[in-house]
Amino acid sequence: MTATASSGRPATADGRAELAPGTAPTDPRFVNDDLLPVPVAERRWTTYNFAALWVGMAHNIPSWMLASGLVALGMDWKQAVLTIALANVVVLLPMLLTGHAGPKYGIPFPVLARASFGLRGANLPALIRAGVACAWFGIQTWIGGQGVFILLDKVFGGSWAEASRIGGQPWTLWLCFVLFWALELAIIYRGMDALRRFENWAAPFVIVGALALLVWITVKAGGLGPLLDQPSRLGWGADFWPVFFPALMGMIAFWATLSLNIPDFTRFGAGQRAQVWGQTLGLPTTMTLFALLSVLVTSGSQAVYGAPVWDPVALAAKADNVFGLLFALVTVLVATLSVNIAANVVSPAYDLANLAPKFVNFRTGALITGVVGVLIMPWKLTATPELYIFTWLGLVGGLLGTVAGILIADYWLVRRTALDLEGLYRADGPYWYRGGWNPAAVLAFAVGGVLAVGGSHSAPGTGPFPEDGLIPFLKPLADYGWAVGLAASLLLYTALMKRRGASPSSSRSS
Repeated sequence: MTATASSGRPATADGRAELAPGTAPTDPRFVNDDLLPVPVAERRWTTYNFAALWVGMAHNIPSWMLASGLVALGMDWKQAVLTIALANVVVLLPMLLTGHAGPKYGIPFPVLARASFGLRGANLPALIRAGVACAWFGIQTWIGGQGVFILLDKVFGGSWAEASRIGGQPWTLWLCFVLFWALELAIIYRGMDALRRFENWAAPFVIVGALALLVWITVKAGGLGPLLDQPSRLGWGADFWPVFFPALMGMIAFWATLSLNIPDFTRFGAGQRAQVWGQTLGLPTTMTLFALLSVLVTSGSQAVYGAPVWDPVALAAKADNVFGLLFALVTVLVATLSVNIAANVVSPAYDLANLAPKFVNFRTGALITGVVGVLIMPWKLTATPELYIFTWLGLVGGLLGTVAGILIADYWLVRRTALDLEGLYRADGPYWYRGGWNPAAVLAFAVGGVLAVGGSHSAPGTGPFPEDGLIPFLKPLADYGWAVGLAASLLLYTALMKRRGASPSSSRSS
């Protein structure tokens, strides 16, 4: 049963719109099969599919290192879990707001960005998101390959580490990295339905693996007592808050990438209920429980080994039997695959397709992502918790928060969720603005971005920024980069668009 949307295009009774038969746009500058709206009949992802997606993405080595890294920075387990739980409740809201356009219109993130940035201007946020994803792909792939290498080296009695070296690393490590890289691309190359099936079974398997690691360290520590008794080195006073706020922004920034491109997944949703409940049940609960597991295990490692072991691969390598090592190996493989192909390949594949639809489709974009991820090789970002949480995630979070503010302002405050679906693919449509660029979005991004990251600073010897900040008077804002960027761009963009007379009630307003 279909109804007619206010814009004159067919829509389901619950408001999901699609292109009318025979009206698919054909301009090769802005259209290919992967960027067109998903037909309503093919939007089949259920609440479980979305929840399983988040379980699979949350249970991975870098997110483990987030939680255990807070313990390494001096928090106790209660402080670390509180920080992560709060961050994921906060980031869930923009996730649901941007995700709304997916089930309603069936469009991916770069096409949604055309409404606010313009048909050509959408390449700006798309390329920022793609660049971040490629860097994350490199981080995750290196961590996964390194994990396989460490565990296999243990299985073979240390002989792998003694292999001849190429580029300063054992050739066996390069082999593990290349094989892991190829396996990731092989899965995503089969398409989004293959990804959905993989996440469905990967999610429960990784949970079992994490619980097994907790049981093992609990036995080694002589019970849960030592895990829970490790004190905070920061307390709850003056030493805690300077760590808490930048750490909170870092935790938010970890999923700020997905808060932008979540329409890449929700466009396959069976309805708003599926994406809202699936994400609500999947993200904050999963991340909080996984954080609890990781901080308990890290606290246990401190009780057993005298110092916190915040890398789960290094900790698993301390197992003293082959079965335990092989189980840890498979868990590392599945956990890293499940997040990397979903979070760090899907988005840049669509983003790169948006840049040159005539030449790049989803599969080609995925392959380009894989190559760029290898060329970047940014594994050094995880060398210390300070560099990983404060520098990398803080900088990324500020920029992505700025983009999120513009998308949310345009879709919810300016247009009230009403989009001209055909116009998102036409140069003569309402989203062409000035030569394909919306000056209001560009200005809001520039101002929000400077406010968010302009004060970025590093303690001596711990990062790339000056101690007093890139722009010293903005240094006080740096610890709140994501929130500052989102709020500033949202308010400025809304004011600029209202001033130019954009009508919130018209789906053709620009």
